[in-house]
Amino acid sequence: MRVVLITPRPDHPLLAAATALLRPDHRVEVIDPATAAAAPQCAEPERPLADVYLLKARTPRALALAHALERHGAVVVNSAAATARCQDRTRMAGLAHRAGLPFVRGRTVGALRELAGLQPTRPLVVKSRYSRRGDLVARVDGAREIRALCGIWGSEPVVVQPFAANDGWDRKLWVISGQLFAGLRRSELAEDSPAGPAGREPAEPLAPGDLPRDWYDLALRTGAAFGLEVYGLDLVDGGGGPLIVDVNAFPGIRGQAGAPRALAELVLRKGAAARSAPGAERSPGR
Repeated sequence: MRVVLITPRPDHPLLAAATALLRPDHRVEVIDPATAAAAPQCAEPERPLADVYLLKARTPRALALAHALERHGAVVVNSAAATARCQDRTRMAGLAHRAGLPFVRGRTVGALRELAGLQPTRPLVVKSRYSRRGDLVARVDGAREIRALCGIWGSEPVVVQPFAANDGWDRKLWVISGQLFAGLRRSELAEDSPAGPAGREPAEPLAPGDLPRDWYDLALRTGAAFGLEVYGLDLVDGGGGPLIVDVNAFPGIRGQAGAPRALAELVLRKGAAARSAPGAERSPGR
């Protein structure tokens, strides 16, 4: 079987460990979407497709490549469309609310500087509208903090949410093809967080019984609503049940025993299904 990773970081712990499980019997290749060779036109119809492509990149170039591959019949996990749904936090919230998911509410502002005169009466959370590495995620308690952020982020489109009172801990839920993993981490927005936005600590793994079953059911419902197979949720507990504050396509899932094997098994299932599909033309692989 031939598997292609669409990523600039094939050495990422999750991908590297899953690759090590696959490589004894299968061929694993890498496409860096930032390189010239990764341009969408490389997905030519006369070139045999790989059995499975893993899309662990969120840049416009990576999404364009995944779209091009899908147009030629490629199996991409997660699909380009599902990945894109998690990039725009405004679109994300709308989809979650339509699906009846308990997602934090907010409003979208075209540029952060539009909030410079705001005098908030309660703590707010300001996030970049478009999710990406190093984006803006900050709690603001007053006008001075908003103005300070405008010095760097003034032109940034943002989503503004009321700060949801909670116990100061993020519950991280990850799903790989229905298999659930969980972790607990001090929120970067908590006043006593040991690691601010620039330095996140790894989540402490949680056992399956450490969270209520309905939290896991919520994770599965979220995946179905967004069309995701490998994804993560950030949830907080405000005392009235879980509240989703973010959804991520193909997150790192670090430090979770069994996650690499679950990913490798998903690849093998998807690849076998692709090979058995009528009219499938795939690369020979091993």
